[in-house]
Amino acid sequence: MKKILGIALALVFVVAVGGAWAGDIDGKITSVDTSARTIQLDYNTEISVAEGISMDNLKEGANIKASYEERAGKKVATKVDVAP
Repeated sequence: MKKILGIALALVFVVAVGGAWAGDIDGKITSVDTSARTIQLDYNTEISVAEGISMDNLKEGANIKASYEERAGKKVATKVDVAP
């Protein structure tokens, strides 16, 4: 019984704390804020760009595909590719 309770508590802890979620998103950039390190996509989705990722090619009108993680309720891009 103690073993089952321990496993159940561990599972609850992992779900509660681990909440990082990852995904992919694509769209056309409608605005870029380099000082805040954010981009806005054509369907009103704001993505923060992680430190270490260059924003040089992220321009208004560019089509992008990004991989992101949810951090503190924000989508944070961990990889951004600009479509040719």
